[in-house]
Amino acid sequence: MSHSYYNKQWQEAQAALVDLIQQENPPEPPKPERDRLAAFQLLATMYIKYIQIFRKLEQSYDQLVHPQKRRVVRHCLDGVMGRIVELKHEMMNLEFSEYHYFDDVLSDLKLTPNDVEIPIPKYFINERLKNLKEREKLLGQVLARIGPPDQDRDKEEVRMPWEQAIRIIQIHERARQGRLRAKFMREIRQQENREKQAQSQGAPTLDPDVAATRIQKVWKGFAQRRRTKKEREDEMIFIGMAPPPLPTNVKNLPQTFAFKTEEQRRKTQDVHEHEFQQALVHIRENLIQNEGPDMKENMMDQIRQWFIECRDATGKFPDYPDADDGGSAMIFKEKDPIELQKEMAEKEEGGGGKGKKGKKGKKGKKGKKAKKGKKGKKGKKGKKGKKGDDEDEEEGWKMAPSSFVPAVNEASETYKTVWATRDECDNFVQKHDSELIKEEKRKEVETEIRVQVDELMRTELANLKAAVDRDKKGKKGKKSGKKKKKKGKKSGKKGKKGKKGKKKEKDLTPDRTMDDLYEELVTQGIIVRCPSVKLSDYEGEYSYLGTTLRQANIEPMPSLSDVRRLLTEFGILPLGSIAVHQNAPLTKSIMLAGPRGTGKKMLVHALCTELGANLFDLSPANLVGKYPGKDGLKMLMHLIFKVGKALQPSVFFIGDCEKMFKKKIPKTDPTDPKRLKKELPKALKSIKAEDRLLLVGTTRCPFEADMKPLISCYQRVILIPRPDYASRH
Repeated sequence: MSHSYYNKQWQEAQAALVDLIQQENPPEPPKPERDRLAAFQLLATMYIKYIQIFRKLEQSYDQLVHPQKRRVVRHCLDGVMGRIVELKHEMMNLEFSEYHYFDDVLSDLKLTPNDVEIPIPKYFINERLKNLKEREKLLGQVLARIGPPDQDRDKEEVRMPWEQAIRIIQIHERARQGRLRAKFMREIRQQENREKQAQSQGAPTLDPDVAATRIQKVWKGFAQRRRTKKEREDEMIFIGMAPPPLPTNVKNLPQTFAFKTEEQRRKTQDVHEHEFQQALVHIRENLIQNEGPDMKENMMDQIRQWFIECRDATGKFPDYPDADDGGSAMIFKEKDPIELQKEMAEKEEGGGGKGKKGKKGKKGKKGKKAKKGKKGKKGKKGKKGKKGDDEDEEEGWKMAPSSFVPAVNEASETYKTVWATRDECDNFVQKHDSELIKEEKRKEVETEIRVQVDELMRTELANLKAAVDRDKKGKKGKKSGKKKKKKGKKSGKKGKKGKKGKKKEKDLTPDRTMDDLYEELVTQGIIVRCPSVKLSDYEGEYSYLGTTLRQANIEPMPSLSDVRRLLTEFGILPLGSIAVHQNAPLTKSIMLAGPRGTGKKMLVHALCTELGANLFDLSPANLVGKYPGKDGLKMLMHLIFKVGKALQPSVFFIGDCEKMFKKKIPKTDPTDPKRLKKELPKALKSIKAEDRLLLVGTTRCPFEADMKPLISCYQRVILIPRPDYASRH
């Protein structure tokens, strides 16, 4: 595909986003929706439209080579991805179910299930490819050094005496020769019987013409059947009901050329990105050298002019704005010196004047209002009490505020103002735009120079004030200055007290490197190599009758396509994107529940493969004899969370997770499955939005566990059914 194709994909996605943003931000707040079905239809329609936009943006971001365009697309892509996750949680809260069916919405929008399949962004792997290769190399070296597992060693050590081995070989060879001899004699006997039968009955004679006719008949039938089959296949290909046959040479396949083109475009992305990073440094240095001195002089002249204007307007030199308030940037706003002086005075009064009077005044007003409110409530309770209850019941459903719509809106505005009408006739190879870099870097240089100018001008203003004070011999300024300093000290002490609230977790391995800790976990078999499995390898058909069955008050059985979608929304998208994980509803743990052979462990491997995540196997059977005792358990939890956070994203896997919460464990069970029962839920509570960690448990019989602790440990439960007819065939 060409540059123009992916630019067009981006353009179409932005055009569709404009309509959705208008729907997300209506001019007037919408009324609460009382019909739950109508609310779900609204959410489902938005959800499907966002998925369509997401598919186009993901394809554009993967193949666009312009580095500045890719940054805008990435910002929008993360926003849309997060909004999809938000809408999923909205639908769950509305329907009280993880599974939703959109067959009626797809029919209205004239879409197929494949059109709304959620793609997994390729940048999850591509942008971390170098780190993943280094980690895989380290894992391979450690595994090669420790050798094969103990079970394989035991099998290799079983030996046999030479005499016994030779005897077994002789027995099998003699038996083989005997079977061949018996088969040969059987064929000879059958041939003799056929010859005797032919001599007794006489050899059958056949006219040559009849024989030729029979041969022609068989051949013509075979040839006609072959021609008919070929014509039928050609007809099916012509009407589009069958794919054309693949060429014998795989190198000439169109898919091969498309794959090579995509790889070439990714290499071009790296080249253009490297040139863009060099241009950022080069253009910034040029701006500092060429425009920096002029910027500095202009700022100093403007600040001096402000000094004079403030002195003429108020009769004294102003106080210089603090660095926390923006420094001299506050001066350059479009305001009069008097207005600016008033604002600064109000800030000083507000910061230091949180005195008793202000508090009392506010409290007094609040107290009066509260009393009035109580009286009003008591007086009107009999008349309006029931009415208020009815209003609460009839309030209905409202869309929750989104954390991602502002980001999507910002990216859309950037596209509209910068890229929608930009002429790129001279940029056929899609390299970076130097003018845009100058606009961006000019602001950075200006901010950097302003900090330097602020230091100089503060000194100059202090000298001016000192000269004026010497002339007037006034002492009021000094006294007020002392008071302010004292207040500042007090506030500083308060700040120190406030910092003593939380204790830092003690680092049990402060002197060890991350590679050393990683190697230890690999050696102990806690970090395991994950088989390469794509989520698309977990095949399953879409449920086409979900809405119809629900309308008939029949709860449909979820399909394997729904399982793939849930794992993508709860696991892959949040863990793959930092922005989504920090702002979307946080999912810390997932439980995959289903009968044997439904692919639970395969889904865990697919999750790790699509993310490039570390896989920590915390199954009870895998922890037997490792890190014994309470101190060992503390060290284990410390190691897995320290390494998991440092090399995130990371997945903690527990097989047969129901055993951890069973009421009774057989005495013959050597695995001690309840070992992590207390420590693991505590550790899960410490996971924050910036920690891309996920606990995944699999179980065949969750009903054997104590339900309350099991559900409190696993936030989301994904039911994995047996494959239905469509998925099997």
